[in-house]
This record gives sequence, C-alpha cells and structure tokens, in this order.
Amino acid sequence: MLFETFSLRATDLKNRAVMSPLTRSRAVDNNTPNSLMATYYAQRASAGLIITEGTSPSPNGLGYARIPGLFNDAHAQGWRLVTDAVHAQGGKIVVQLMHTGRVSHQANLPAGAEVLGPSSGACPGEMWTDGQGSQPHTPPREMTEADIAAVTREFANAARLAIAAGFDGIELHAANGYLLEQFLNANVNRRTDGYGGTPEGRNRLVLEVARATAREIGAGRVGIRLSPYGVFNATGPFAGVDEQYVALVKELSALGLMYVHVLDHSAMGAPPVPAALKADLRAAFDGPFILAGGFDKHGAQQALAEGRADMIAMGRAFLANPDLVDRMRLDAPLNAPDPATFYTPGAQGYTDYPALAG
Repeated sequence: MLFETFSLRATDLKNRAVMSPLTRSRAVDNNTPNSLMATYYAQRASAGLIITEGTSPSPNGLGYARIPGLFNDAHAQGWRLVTDAVHAQGGKIVVQLMHTGRVSHQANLPAGAEVLGPSSGACPGEMWTDGQGSQPHTPPREMTEADIAAVTREFANAARLAIAAGFDGIELHAANGYLLEQFLNANVNRRTDGYGGTPEGRNRLVLEVARATAREIGAGRVGIRLSPYGVFNATGPFAGVDEQYVALVKELSALGLMYVHVLDHSAMGAPPVPAALKADLRAAFDGPFILAGGFDKHGAQQALAEGRADMIAMGRAFLANPDLVDRMRLDAPLNAPDPATFYTPGAQGYTDYPALAG
C-alpha cells in the first residue's frame, strides 16, 4: 500500500510516503529560501508528499539560526524556487508553518523582534546562536490577547503567501514544543484567561489559527501536526491530555482540514503515544490521517494495511536518501545520515547524499 496513489483531499499523490519536516538551517540570507534548498527538495520529489522544514510566519518566530521565514514577498519568491523545482519533478509540497515561541534566543531574531510565549517561564536548555555559540533560551514575554490576535493574523498571512509561492498547502506545526503546542500543553501554558486554565482554553489558539488559515486558503489546504506525548522543549504528558486532544481533533475535523499528522517520539526515547489514543484520534478525524515516528518500510506497510493511517511520514531516511521511495521499492540498502551536518550551512550532508547507481 505504501506505493499506491492516494487522494489527499483535492491533491493527488503518487504514493503514501511522506517526507517529514526536517530543520536544516540553510536559509543563510535573511531567512530566505535559496537555490540550494530548491535542489535539496527537488531531489526528494519522489515522496508522495513533502512537508518542508519549519518555517516561521513571523519575525518573532525565527528562534533558530538560519531557519526560513514566510512573512514577506522576498520569502515567497525564494520559496517559489523550491515549489517550481519540486513540481517540475512531479512532486507535491506543503510548507510547515512553525512559530518557535519561547524556544528561541534573541540573537537569532531580526531587529525589532522579540521572544514571546503563552507564559513568562523560560524554556529549559540552550539554543545555538551563530554569533555567541550555545546560549540559554531567552525568557519570553507573556503574550497579551492583542499579541495572540496578531500571531493569528501572521499565520493567515503566511498561508496566503504560501499559495502565492506555489505550495500545495500548509501544515500548522502544533508539536515539538513550539508556540502552538506551548498553548496546548498544561506544563507550559500557565494562563488563567480564555487561552489557558482549561482544555478548551488551551485548545483555543490552535483552533483560531486553523480557522483563520482555512478562511484564507481553504480548509482542504490546511494540515496540522500534533505530538500529544512528546517531551521536546519541556512539554510532556499532563493530566487529561488524551481527552483534550480528542476534543481538539473533533473540532479540526469539523473544519474539514487537509489532514491530521500525529508524531510519536518513542523511537527517540520519549513516552509512546498510546495505541488507543492514536486510534481515537484517527476515529475523531473524518479525513486523511498521517502517522510518524520511527517507521521503516515494513512498519509503514503494516500500519497502512491495518488501517491505522492513510500515509506514513519518515524523516531521517529521506534526509539521507533522496531516492528513498525507489530504495524501499527495491529493498536496497539505505545511506546513513550524518548528524554532524544536520544544521550546518552548505551542500555537505544536504544535497550530496548519493542516489542509487544506474
């Protein structure tokens, strides 16, 4: 089933293999995509669907060094290089909109931008900066309701620019401890107003952003990524997490979104998303469902055959194998990824992984 065609709402895919979003930190000039990035994504266009690296809808969301943005016309023009290259190879591509929120350092932000979060607590740990090396995360300013309204508008604007740049849709990154999950997660969100304090309050921003982007470009072009048991960036499970996420996905289903994409970090040592919750989330969403987290070809085929998902997302395997789909078809050996070059600038460990001979 992995190699069968699939209709993702109105977007026809040539297989059910999805390239997961992978931060690569190659947008070296004002966070603007470039021709090297176009080559990288075009090399991987045999995936049924490519989801880009996390891309900020706001100057305030550029928490990591050299990640791309999508909040001005120069960004859109840079991304057009990427989408044209992928489409020329017969691929489909959506952009993942990722606001880093409190997972940030001020040195990585452009002039005038600031680190924001649902609450004022700093994210534990450190953040790489090109000028100062590794530094503790900058404590965020707690967002006002005006800030929340502004960030919702920023997501909607980025969605508009995404379509202008030629993308087949967007993915809202509500996982891995970034801004949208910071609001969802009770361990991070300490608010007592209408955007916190209850499951409904914690879900509110994600739903408002989903509605705003759907109004801008159509719900059938808006997907979302969730990681309810993830522990990245000091999130982690909390009391009532299962019920909150099922309620969230039911409301997302009512909007008719493009897909729901659930990430299980257990392959990297985090608590697994319980099988029962994955099944409940799939049942709650009347539409395409993607699973991610440590899948190989055999595991992907099994999950599809058992009806646990419609598509399977894979990350590091696509990073190191531009022709991953062909390799899986042929049961050919895979290149090993080089972690030392995951986030470095330049072509090494990016566009130079070898394809199959012949």
